[in-house]
Amino acid sequence: MSTGGRRRRVTIADVARHAGVSTTAVSKVLRNAYGVSAAMRERVKAAIEELGYRPHAAARAMRGRTYTIGVLLPELRNPFFPDILDGLYAQLSGTDYQVIIVTGGPDAKAENRAIDALVDRQVDGILMVAPRVARARLEEVACGLPTVVLGPHEKSALYDAVLDDDEVGAELVVRHLIGLGHRRIAHIGQREGTPRRAAAMLHTIRARTYERVMREHGLDDEIAIATTSYSEEGGYRGARELLGRSPRPTAIFAGADLAAFGALTALHEAGLAVPGEVSLAGYDNTRLAALSTISLTSVDQDGDVMGRTAGRLLLERIEGRTSSVRFSITPTLVPRRSTAPPPQT
Repeated sequence: MSTGGRRRRVTIADVARHAGVSTTAVSKVLRNAYGVSAAMRERVKAAIEELGYRPHAAARAMRGRTYTIGVLLPELRNPFFPDILDGLYAQLSGTDYQVIIVTGGPDAKAENRAIDALVDRQVDGILMVAPRVARARLEEVACGLPTVVLGPHEKSALYDAVLDDDEVGAELVVRHLIGLGHRRIAHIGQREGTPRRAAAMLHTIRARTYERVMREHGLDDEIAIATTSYSEEGGYRGARELLGRSPRPTAIFAGADLAAFGALTALHEAGLAVPGEVSLAGYDNTRLAALSTISLTSVDQDGDVMGRTAGRLLLERIEGRTSSVRFSITPTLVPRRSTAPPPQT
């Protein structure tokens, strides 16, 4: 008759007895320690598999490592973030590391709580994607934990940075639209974050580059920016605002694909053909942008490479590297059917 009791958890001692080795040997295999023979490693791994042993996270933390990587995302709806995660998972493949994902929420206060949750769970390293918190907070975390920051153009001796050359990317878009013959080119940007960090934020760089390139081509009077957010809702509001201006823009550069998707909805609601009446370009080259029904011209900043690089840098930090690394991606433009010469007037 079943007692209904909970099954006893398999311990490291059980694995050692099953494999006919010491608990120290099993511990060395779990830690990938130096000096373990291939035969012993295979014997221990076979015992682990046969018994269904899973290391206790708290116990591993007490030994100095939990084999977990924390990832902080601003939110989950941006279709660019899965590309980063795919690259990170690919880099961690074949290791014992698992990923814990948290979202930062609507503001820096909520993001601080999310960061605290990862630190409290004793992750071995943290990847922060487009964090909102102040640089001082990033460095505070990095003082005690291997940290990689993806997005902001800040330099720090305490954490590694992975970033896109946003100035190059934004210039590619605006020059592309000008080259097609557009003059009334508008931009959908994002509101500034912490004022002291504004100059380092990617949305600031993209907006300022748009303005610079327009001025370089004598289009000062045509500069039009709707400052909302890099979200579908923000893109929709931004496009509605821009379409309400006179004269109406013949091209819109949205600072992120997600914002461009919202802008596309606004254009369709207004009865405007894309690109027949208004051209539209985005930034990120997400997989949705390549769908034949959308075919959005966009800037590719290779999220997969970003994720792989962030994973590699975190593993290097965990293994003892202390010098700071700054890795920059050179973006490329992917023209598609959403951009074309302006309508003849």
